[in-house]
Order: sequence, then structure tokens, then C-alpha cells
Amino acid sequence: MDHSLPLATIRTQVSVPLRFPDGYATTGRVFTFDGLVDAREHLAFGLGDFAAAVRRQATGEPPLVRPHSECLTGDVFGSQRCDCGPQLREAVERIAAAGGFLLYLRQEGRGIGLYPKLDAYALQDAGLDTYEANVALGHQEDERDYAVAAQMLVALEVRRAALLTNNPDKSEQLRRYGVTVAGQVATGVFLSPANAGYLAAKASRGAHVADLPTVG
Repeated sequence: MDHSLPLATIRTQVSVPLRFPDGYATTGRVFTFDGLVDAREHLAFGLGDFAAAVRRQATGEPPLVRPHSECLTGDVFGSQRCDCGPQLREAVERIAAAGGFLLYLRQEGRGIGLYPKLDAYALQDAGLDTYEANVALGHQEDERDYAVAAQMLVALEVRRAALLTNNPDKSEQLRRYGVTVAGQVATGVFLSPANAGYLAAKASRGAHVADLPTVG
């Protein structure tokens, strides 16, 4: 791990039964942390046989890990302007099957916050794409830093992981912070008429790896 990052420690862990609106249910082991560099309340959900995945990481299939950025509108209210809610639902089931961790990172709006994200939505309604809108508000296109994700993984004794993501920046940053990324596993593409422009912008400007079908 990059020596510029202090070590984080596990603060609390507790089992929480999870149930999604479509009826899918599982149990997650929720971890909280002390010592995270941004002092925010990030969570890790251990899903499936995550302990076995951690034990075999050096010689076998490593834990499947998704760093998921919080999206109140998509994750909680089912907003169709993004694909965050369906990606979260997919990630929980896939990680539970493989064994690993969902890192729920408090990085609303690619790091700019909830109110600015909604301000960006208004600019998108006026014709800007999701990245242009952030810049017009005085922010970077993407302000997320995955140092806390690296800290969380080390605290969980994960030093080698397969990442469930279409975003190569997550893999690149975690590698820079000393986590061995054994592979990048593509997420599904959850396309709708309401989010087609958003997904196209992520693919073209954010370098997200996604094969976008045509909206019928």
C-alpha cells in the first residue's frame, strides 16, 4: 500500500439482512472504519463467503469488489436519470454469489455532493452533458478519489481483488494506492430513454467500458 496513506481500522461490524424491491434477499456483514483519510462514513458490505474469498486471494480467485459511489436519487428513489440503482442491485447479487465486498462510498454526484448534482441536472436539461455540467458549476468532471477504498480493503485484509466496474479509473487509482487489481469484471448496461445520454457521455468522455445497445 502507498505509504502516504495511513492505515484504517475496522470500527464496528454487524450482520444486516438485505431485501430489494424485486424480492431478492441476502445478508450482508456491514463494516465501519476509523482512520479514513476523508473522515466520511463509508461502509463495506461483506457478501457471500467473503471470508473464504479473502483466504484464497493469493492462490485462487480473489474477492469480487465493487466500489460503488453513493447516489441517493438512484439507489434509494429509483431515479431513471442514471444507472446507479440497477448497478447496486446487480452488484449485491453478483458479489454474494462470488464472495467479496461492496464498498459504499459517500461520493454523491462523482464527488461534488447532492445539491450540486441536482444543479448539474438542471444544466443537463438545458443541453449540457453530465461532465460539462460539473465543469460549468466550477467542479472537475469527476472529483472522486479512491484512497478510502484502498484503506478499507487493506483493513479488510484484501490486497488482491477483482473489480466489478466499467470505470477504468477505479482500477488505476486502486493500483496506485497499492491494491493488486487481478481483473476488471464488467457490470451490466441498464439503458433507458431517460439515461441514454448520460450513459453515452460516460462511455465517450469518462472512458467507461460499455457496449450500449440502441434504445427502442
